[in-house]
Amino acid sequence: MAHRGFLMLGAALLTMSSLSGVAAAQELSPGLADAMQRDLGLTAHQARARVAQESTAIRVLPAAQQAAGAAFGGAWFDPASGKLVVGLTDEGNADAVRATGADTAASKLSAAALDTAKTKIDALKAPEGVSGWRSDPRSGSVVITVNRRDAAAEEFIEHAKQAGPVTVVQGEAPRTFSAGTVGGDPYYINGNTRCSIGFSVHGGFVSAGHCGGTGSSTVGWDGSYLGSFAGSSFPGNDYSFIRITNGWWPAPVVLGWGQVPDALVRGSWVAPVGTSVCRSGSTTHWHCGAVRGLNETVNYSQGAVYGMTKTSVCAEPGDSGGSFITGDQAQGVTSGGWGNCSGGGETWFQPVNEILQTYGLSLVTA
Repeated sequence: MAHRGFLMLGAALLTMSSLSGVAAAQELSPGLADAMQRDLGLTAHQARARVAQESTAIRVLPAAQQAAGAAFGGAWFDPASGKLVVGLTDEGNADAVRATGADTAASKLSAAALDTAKTKIDALKAPEGVSGWRSDPRSGSVVITVNRRDAAAEEFIEHAKQAGPVTVVQGEAPRTFSAGTVGGDPYYINGNTRCSIGFSVHGGFVSAGHCGGTGSSTVGWDGSYLGSFAGSSFPGNDYSFIRITNGWWPAPVVLGWGQVPDALVRGSWVAPVGTSVCRSGSTTHWHCGAVRGLNETVNYSQGAVYGMTKTSVCAEPGDSGGSFITGDQAQGVTSGGWGNCSGGGETWFQPVNEILQTYGLSLVTA
């Protein structure tokens, strides 16, 4: 079982692709502008500015975290200022952090302390009334989302409070987004389950673990044999690696479904909280929103999944495994959520960098 915290971001990010993607991220297609206007309420000009600001914030984060040192209290993107904000438990490092291009804010607890508290809560068995929990640097607490305040949920909350500061919010029960066979541009598992491709890697592609177990057979959108699951993990994690064969080949592309031009993938820099993010899936196609939380534990009916990223993007059954991308940077594969794309909802994704590290994979990039 893997636990990812804020302190792991810097080391992972420093191994990613170079800063050459910044200029490319500013070249916003008209279709993407339309999607961001629809889902985020932005004009084309605002969307272009937002993507450029977020591209900068993503790349500032490693240096800013290093400058903060032990005082690092987490980081998030502030759409109002267009800058990365770094929480600090000690203002002594503020000038060094600001010198990287980030703003600073006071934090009650360090990111390390918050992650320690969350890890202790991860060891608890959560009832169905608890949807999940995450470290939240902005509140200086572990935020627990509940969908039902029954006796079991209250008992869980009381135990969680012994680990550290806790904030309780009301939410919905999460579910995974796999589905039965329907039309679209999917891949099918064992002939009767449909999921969505995440990102192309050398040798195949990555997707969600709940879509199929190791050894499961897959076919592509045209019904021809695609390959099989070389690795899969769910619950605990929600990722898989499908090794392809039969003439299929991996491309560094996320489908735009005719709503936006297909997006090229150039790397996997991690987007901080507050950053916009878009999702491509075989049911609801292309939708955008914002990152709402990192390192969240999601309590599905099948069991808890750790280290997830929470977003305001909608999704529906069949979208599972699909791509989450910010600009041209791969973020993760769709796991589950609540709601739908008619009435709204929230979605979690499994960060892609952990999948790559677990299976020793590398993205196919443009």
